[in-house]
Amino acid sequence: MSDVPAVPEAVDLIDAVTRAFAADGPLARALPQFEPRDGQRRMALAVAQTIDEGGVLMAEAGTGTGKTMAYLVPAVLSGRRVLVSTGTKNLQEQIFEKDVPALRGALGIPFTATCMKGRANYLCLHRFEEYRSRQAVRGRALNSEDAVFLPVIEHWAPKTDTGDRAELAELPEDLALWHEVSATADTCLGSECPRHSECFVTRMRQRAAESDVVIVNHHLLCADAAVRESAYGEVIPSCPQLVVDEAHQLEDVATQYFGRGVSNLRIDDLGRDAEAALRAAVVAPGATAKHDASREVVRLVDHARAFFSGLAIARMSRGDERLRVAREWFADHLPTGLNLAGALDGLQAACALAATARPREAGDDGTLTDDLTAVARRAGDLADDLRFLLACADPAYVYFLEVRGRAVQLRAAPIDVSRIVRDLVTGQRRATVITSATLTVEGRFDYIKERLGLEDAAVLSVPSEFDYSRQTLLYLPRRMPLPREERYTEAVAWEAGQLLRCSRGRAFVLFTSYASMRAVVQRLEPELEYPVLVQGTAPRSTLLAEFRRTPNAVLFATSSFWQGVDVQGDQLSAVIIDKLPFASPGDPIVAARIDALAAQGASAFEAYQVPLAILALQQGLGRLIRHRNDRGVLAVLDPRIRSMGYGRRFLASLPPAPVTYDMEQVRRFFGD
Repeated sequence: MSDVPAVPEAVDLIDAVTRAFAADGPLARALPQFEPRDGQRRMALAVAQTIDEGGVLMAEAGTGTGKTMAYLVPAVLSGRRVLVSTGTKNLQEQIFEKDVPALRGALGIPFTATCMKGRANYLCLHRFEEYRSRQAVRGRALNSEDAVFLPVIEHWAPKTDTGDRAELAELPEDLALWHEVSATADTCLGSECPRHSECFVTRMRQRAAESDVVIVNHHLLCADAAVRESAYGEVIPSCPQLVVDEAHQLEDVATQYFGRGVSNLRIDDLGRDAEAALRAAVVAPGATAKHDASREVVRLVDHARAFFSGLAIARMSRGDERLRVAREWFADHLPTGLNLAGALDGLQAACALAATARPREAGDDGTLTDDLTAVARRAGDLADDLRFLLACADPAYVYFLEVRGRAVQLRAAPIDVSRIVRDLVTGQRRATVITSATLTVEGRFDYIKERLGLEDAAVLSVPSEFDYSRQTLLYLPRRMPLPREERYTEAVAWEAGQLLRCSRGRAFVLFTSYASMRAVVQRLEPELEYPVLVQGTAPRSTLLAEFRRTPNAVLFATSSFWQGVDVQGDQLSAVIIDKLPFASPGDPIVAARIDALAAQGASAFEAYQVPLAILALQQGLGRLIRHRNDRGVLAVLDPRIRSMGYGRRFLASLPPAPVTYDMEQVRRFFGD
C-alpha cells in the first residue's frame, strides 16, 4: 500500500498531495518517466485547495506540465467522486487506459474508473437485431461496404463487454452501417426495450454510478446538462467534483448542444424507422390504423423533400455553406415548412393510434408497440423544433441554414452560452477545475472567464516545462503580400516549399480554409519530393496514423488538425500556418456574437475576434513541441502579425521562442 492514504477523513489533502509529488514520493518510485516539476506540483496543490474549499479554479498549464496527473492525484486522494470531461475522445481514452492504471498502481489506492462516451459510440443490440431481421426478410444482397463490415460486427458483438466501436479499429469513421445499428437518443426505447438489461449504454451507466472517477467528453457533459434542464433525468451520475480539460473547446460544444435543429437526414431516419416499425406491426383485424400511418409516412417524405430542396436551392443562390436567416427569409418557404410540421403531427397521431390498436398476445413482449410509440414521440419533438425554427422569434438565438453534402439543416444556436455553462454545466458542482494549455490571452484570463460566465473563478497560470529558446524557432517571413491580395496564395506556396525543404518534410501545413489548402497543394505537390497527405482524402485518424509511420511526410490540413493531435519526435519538425485564424465574420454564429457585442458598445474585434484567433493560433502551434526532446520550427506566414497593431497581441501570447525573418537561419536550425 502507498504511504499516501485517502482523505479527507484521515489525512490533510494538501499534505497528501505534497508527499505524492515529492522527489522520493510514490509517483517517483512507481512511474519510470516521473520527475518532480514545479509547475505540476503548484497546479496539484491549487486543485487540492479548490477541492477542500470549493469554488472554481481556472488553471492554464503549458504543454509538458503534466496537468492530467496534477488534477487526477488530488481528486483521487480526496476520496470524493470526480467527473473528468475532455475535449477529445483521444484524451478520454488516454486517461482511462494509461493514466488511471498508472495512478492506481502508484498510489496503491483501490479506486474505480469508467469511461463514458456518447450513445452513438455503442452498439444497440435491439437495432442490430432489427437490421439483421430486415436484411433476412428482404433477401437483398448487401452493398460492398456492408458485406465487408457486417460480418466484422456480427463476430464482435457476442464477445464485447463494452459495445464500444473503438474496439473495432478497422471500422471506417463514417460507416453508414454503424449509424443503422448504433444507439441513439431518438430511437432508444429505454426501460421498455427487451434488451434493456443487456444494453451496453445501460451497463456503462451502471458502472459509472459505482465508480470513483468518471471520464466523459464535452459533448456528453453538455448532453447531460441539456437532459437535466429538460427534466428528463440524467446521463452522467452525480459528481461533486468536475474537471474540464481542454476547456478552450467548451464554448463551441455548448453552442452546439444547447441549440435546436431539424435536418433532412433526421427526418429520413424517422421515415425509415416508421416504415420498419409498421412493417413489423400486426394490428387488430379490420383496423385501418396501420394503413393510415403508412400513408402519413409517404406524406412526410413528400413534404420533407419539397421543404429541404427549396431551402437548398435558396442557399445555393447565395453561395454560403452557412446562411443566416430571419423570419422574413422564410416568406417563400413558410408554407412548405408548415406543411412539413403538419405531416409530422399526422405521423405522430397515426403511429400513436397504431400502437394502441395492436393487440397483445401470449408471449408478446410489446417491443413493436414500443417502436411505434418511440416514432410518435420523435415526430412530435421534430414538429416542435421545426415550428420554433420557422418562427425565428427568440432573440437569444441565431437562426441559420447549413448545407454540407447531402445534409440540409435548419438550426438555431444560442448567441451567448455563458449563463448556460455557469448554471447548468459547472453550477451544480461543489468544486470545478477548468484547465487547458491555452486559456490566457496576453497572460490574462479575462476572455475565457467572460465567455464561460466564470468571472469569479480563481486563476493559476503554469508555464510550459519546455525550453522554447533551445527547442524552437519562430519564423516570420520578411516580405509577404496581404492575405486579400491575389498573389498571396502563390507566396504561401513558395514560402512553404522553402520551409519544407529545410525540414525535409516532417511537417504540418495548416490552413484556415479548404480553398487555400487546395490551391497551395495544387502548386506544391508536383515539385515536392516528400510523401504528401491531404485532409479529405481519408478519415482523420487514418491520415494521422499514416503521417506517424511515413518518413518525411507532409500533411496539408485545416481546422480539425489544429488541436487534439499529438505527434512526438522528429516525425513532426515544422508547423506552418498560412493565415492568422480569424473566425469568418460571415459565419452566422460569429456574426451574431459580433452584433451582440457591438450593441453593448464593445469592440467586437478587440474583445472577441482577436482573442478567439489567438487561442486558435496557440493550439495550432502547440502541435509542434510535445516532449522536451522535440525540436522544430513554427512558421506564421501572415504578415499582419508584424504589420498590424493587433499583431503584438498574437506575438505576446506565443511561446517564448527566438524569432527569425531569415530562411538561412531556418536551414541552420535544421543543421543544413
